Amino acid sequence: MNLVTKDSTKYLALLRKALTASLYDESGWLVVNPKSFLKSLVVRSLNERSMHIVQRREFNPTARKNGNDWPMFGFTMVGEKRLENIEECIANVLADGIAGDFVECGVWRGGSSIYARAVLDIYGATDRNIWLADSFEGMPARTRDDMADPELKGTTYLEASLEDVKKNFERFDLLDDRVKFIKGWFSETLSSSPIKTISILRLDGDYYSSTMDALTALYQRVSVGGYVIIDDYNAFESCKSAVTEFFRLQGISPILNQIDNNAVFWRREAEQLRPA
Repeated sequence: MNLVTKDSTKYLALLRKALTASLYDESGWLVVNPKSFLKSLVVRSLNERSMHIVQRREFNPTARKNGNDWPMFGFTMVGEKRLENIEECIANVLADGIAGDFVECGVWRGGSSIYARAVLDIYGATDRNIWLADSFEGMPARTRDDMADPELKGTTYLEASLEDVKKNFERFDLLDDRVKFIKGWFSETLSSSPIKTISILRLDGDYYSSTMDALTALYQRVSVGGYVIIDDYNAFESCKSAVTEFFRLQGISPILNQIDNNAVFWRREAEQLRPA
């Protein structure tokens, strides 16, 4: 049943701003990364005391809406447009009776899945789960397929533990037994995961192997009429390469729809897929 009202629409709009850290001027500030050996020693010393050097910058609402900057704090870096896309996809699969859960692979602090959980509540969809798959240890090391993109392993900003993500759900009073977690590298966890049917599959793994592993393990579980969202399609060459190669291997050619400068999505058709 659609429970969307004027008040719930306002709630979701405010939630998008809260999750993307768009409510305060300080949202534009950046934690300074070391660019010299001496600065590295200073930063490391400060980090050990839970202190940081911060660069004060003016908040850019356009960049934040499009997910083009990394908020110093907040729960997601995908921007408001990509959160709106999640809401649109959820509304469509519910209206069309498309079976399956919401699955996100690569969750950072959990903001996108927190938003999906809230949207399901607003739409009265109490029979669908939210699955969050992640290493919960940060990014893996690049492989030879990822050399066109930056090395992100060891970037502490990108690290969020399972406990941290659960606490973030609790902050918004959205953690319950419908929120499920799969901890580990995609290559080791997704194929054997208990996920059965997927209505929305959202991939935010950045690299070739992360994207390919998730598509190979989970695409066949996406319902016909369900959605696949690729967060980094135009941001990481290795991510785009994985999607292109997966299409080639499966002999499919979905129509990609642009969300913003970085992300795309498509709706799954009744393709004849090859065994994973």
